[in-house]
Amino acid sequence: LMAEQAAKAAANAGKSAEGSVQVGMNFQKMMENMKYAAAENAAVFGTPQPKIFVSERTPEGDLDLESPACLDMDLLGKHLNALARGEEIHLPRYNFVTRVQSGPIGRPMRLGKDEVVVCEGIHALNDDIAAYCPDAFRLYISARSVVVDDDGNEVFKGTWMRLLRRLVRDSNFRGTPAAATLDMWANVRRGEKRFISPFKERANLMFDSSFPCEVSIMKNFAEPLLEAVPEGAERYAEIRSILPALERFETIDPALLAPESMLREFIGGGVYSY
Repeated sequence: LMAEQAAKAAANAGKSAEGSVQVGMNFQKMMENMKYAAAENAAVFGTPQPKIFVSERTPEGDLDLESPACLDMDLLGKHLNALARGEEIHLPRYNFVTRVQSGPIGRPMRLGKDEVVVCEGIHALNDDIAAYCPDAFRLYISARSVVVDDDGNEVFKGTWMRLLRRLVRDSNFRGTPAAATLDMWANVRRGEKRFISPFKERANLMFDSSFPCEVSIMKNFAEPLLEAVPEGAERYAEIRSILPALERFETIDPALLAPESMLREFIGGGVYSY
């Protein structure tokens, strides 16, 4: 599809915990295997790392980390324009634990002839960002499947799957305990409706990132996190619904999951560094 459109860039977006980071990296690997982009230069370009300050606030008065206003748009424009000119750029890294942007990471990035940049992030389809690459091939990832029983009754919601992904990832890699993730979940969902969903129809392609085995694998990691949340915590009533639903699933050993699997973005042990 990208070849048919002669796209120079690909924009890859999805809501929180949809798997867009891993999809972007798998997309890069696929293009390398197809020789569509040179293996040494095909690279995932994350949407700009957060600034040290955020101007927008939630209705509760907290900093709104879900808003695209917290992104370093000046740096994004500078980098994409430099890549278009064939110049070299250096990407910074944002530390989710300290919430501070650090210096350049990894090797420099430069696009050569017929190479493609993959721009990944929850706001990648937002008009303010997409304007930098109006001809980009746009991909929207969504974990939208629900689990039903033999009678067609819903037994595990798609939104619960995303919440489990977020709980496990935040605990493993972002220094955030489950209670804190649950506390911010309402604003995450509010931000999705304001800043992400309105732009998903801009996508050239949408796909579901859910896995049939997902609940059985995530149960290994999510169940103890949920059980440790103290009574009275934010969304505690929802936890009381999720835990009995998890009991209906047998666990699957995570070691059986392929190292390249998108679920590795949340549980670790994969082939990529984030």
